[in-house]
Amino acid sequence: MRKLKIAIQKSGRLNEDSLQLLKECGVSIDNGVDKLKASASNFPLEVFYLRNSDIPQYLIDGVVDIAIIGENTIIEKHPSLEVIEYLGFSKCRLSIATPKGLNYKSIKELNGKRIATSYPNTLKQFLTTNNVNAEIHEISGSVEIAPNIGLADAICDLVSSGSTLFKNGLEEQDIILKSEACVSISPLIGEEERKILDKLLFRIKSVLKARSSKYILMNVPNDKIEAISNILPVLKSPTVLPLAEEGWSSLHSVIEENKFWEVIDQLKENGAEGILVIPIEKMVL
Repeated sequence: MRKLKIAIQKSGRLNEDSLQLLKECGVSIDNGVDKLKASASNFPLEVFYLRNSDIPQYLIDGVVDIAIIGENTIIEKHPSLEVIEYLGFSKCRLSIATPKGLNYKSIKELNGKRIATSYPNTLKQFLTTNNVNAEIHEISGSVEIAPNIGLADAICDLVSSGSTLFKNGLEEQDIILKSEACVSISPLIGEEERKILDKLLFRIKSVLKARSSKYILMNVPNDKIEAISNILPVLKSPTVLPLAEEGWSSLHSVIEENKFWEVIDQLKENGAEGILVIPIEKMVL
C-alpha cells in the first residue's frame, strides 16, 4: 500500500508541535530513538525527520510528498513551493535589528553597512526592493552576537518574543516578513498520495477549527433568546433547551475564541447568566 511521505523538523519546537498536531489528527507514530524515518501504525503515513533547511529541496526532488515547515524557510530556500495550509503555530517574524541607542529612522540607514543573517536570499530581496546597498554577511546560528563582536552593524534574524534581542542589546527595527508553520507540497506528488493527503488535510482542518473555537453555554431568559442568538457569531442556530426554572432556557453554541470577549458584555446586558466556555477536541464541518 502506498504511503504519504511527510517531512518534519528533526528536533526543536516545530518538531514537537508537528507531532502533536498529527497525534490530535489520530495518527499514531512509532518514533523510536534517533530514527530518521518512522511509519504511522494506523494511517498510510511515513514521517521523515530532517534538518529544517534541507526540507525544501526534498520537496522539490519528490523525496517527500509534503512537509510541515516554517513559511520563512520556504521563502528563503524555494519560494516556488506551494503552501496548502497554514497551521497557526510557530509564529515568528524575520526582522532587521540594530544595537540599542542607534538613531535609526529607516532601512536607508544601513546603506554601506554590514548585516549578519542566516537568511541571505530573503534579506537580499528586501534590500533590493528598498534600494539599499549593504554587505550581507551569512552566518548560521547565534546571529544576534554579530554586532557585539564587531562582525556586523545590524542583523536580520527570526524574532518571536524579542527576549533574545533584548539580552544582546538589540532592538527590532523593520519587519521583513511574518511567518508560521505551514503544510507545503511537492510538485511531484502522485495521484494516490494526493488522495491520502486529502484525508489528512480533512483531519488537520478539523483540529485547527477546534483549536480556535469554544463551546459556549449559558442560562437565558426565554424572552431574550432571540436577542442573544442574534449577538452570537455561530455556525448555525444555537441549541435551546428548557430549564427546570420556568421562563428560562439553556442556550448552547460554538463561538470563535477571539470573538468571545467582543460579545461577553452584550450577552450579560441581555440577561445571560452562568456562562460557561469549554474547549472543543475535534470539530468536523
